[in-house]
This record gives sequence, C-alpha cells and structure tokens, in this order.
Amino acid sequence: MKKLHTWLVLAVAGLFLSACATVSDVETDERRADRDRDRTAEADWSERRLDEARARGLDPDDPFISALMDDPEGPLAQQTVYFDFDRSEIRDEDMPVIEAHARFLTENSSRRMTIEGHTDERGSREYNLALGERRAESVKRVMVLNGVDEDQLEIVSYGEENPVALGSDEDAWEQNRRAELIYRQ
Repeated sequence: MKKLHTWLVLAVAGLFLSACATVSDVETDERRADRDRDRTAEADWSERRLDEARARGLDPDDPFISALMDDPEGPLAQQTVYFDFDRSEIRDEDMPVIEAHARFLTENSSRRMTIEGHTDERGSREYNLALGERRAESVKRVMVLNGVDEDQLEIVSYGEENPVALGSDEDAWEQNRRAELIYRQ
C-alpha cells in the first residue's frame, strides 16, 4: 500500500509539473504571438504610410518627406506661421516650428525654401504687400539666426491676394495672416 501511495504521489506531482510547464509554454507562445502581431501591425502601418506618400506623389526617400513620415505631428509637419493683426513679429508659439525647419535646412544644405508672406484683406493692396514681405522677412531672419544660409531662402509677398479662408470675419482674417514655408529642390 505504501508503494501505491508513493506512486500515486509521484504521478500527481508529475501531472502537476507537466501542467505547469504547459501553462508556461502557453504563456510564452501567447507572448510570442502578441509580439509577432505587433511587428506585423508595425510593418503594415509603415508600408501603408509609404503607399500613401507615393500615392500623393511624395518621395519617401526625400529627407524632408522621410522626416515628416517619422513624426507626422511634429513641427516640420507645420508649414504655416501665423501673425497677429497688423504685426510681423514671430509669436512665441511659432518659434519651435521655425527652429525645426531651420534645423532641417542646416542639416540639408541642398534644400531651398520660399517663405511666402500673406495678409488678411484689411488695408490697401500696397500696404498688405509690404506687410506680407515684413512677415516673410521675420521668418527668414529667425532662420538665418538659427544657422540657415541666406542662399537657401527666398521671400515673396502675396499680400491679401491668396487667402486660405474666405470671409470678412475674425476667423477668416486670423487664418490669412500667415507666412507659408514652401520647400523646393
């Protein structure tokens, strides 16, 4: 009877140990499967981003496009700087955007940028052209102070001629008081 009891204890212990190993193996397999799913999802997401870029006519091998794809919510994705009414001073909240573009341009000296100055519809045509130019010059000055070669930058003023928002209210005017940072080869 003692032998039977010993065998029974050993059998139960063996079953218990094999069950523990199975649970551990299952957990390891589940973790491995989760990890594989995450890698597949990440690869699918990267491939979708590349497909979207190509569909929009963008070259993912271009350093600027690549930087945008790496951080689509980052400061390089913002290519517009806004201004207060009748002002050409850079607002504090727009400095990180300009500095990020300046950093990109200093690291990619073959790239060029046109800075387009715009205004809202208030004021004469001549006044708005001059104000748009001052806004573009303000952005250029910050970029040059951040190391960008002046030869990489060109400014142009459109004044009130190219509004992004139609209307004669503060919402439209706010959107039209801007400088746009346009990359060119």
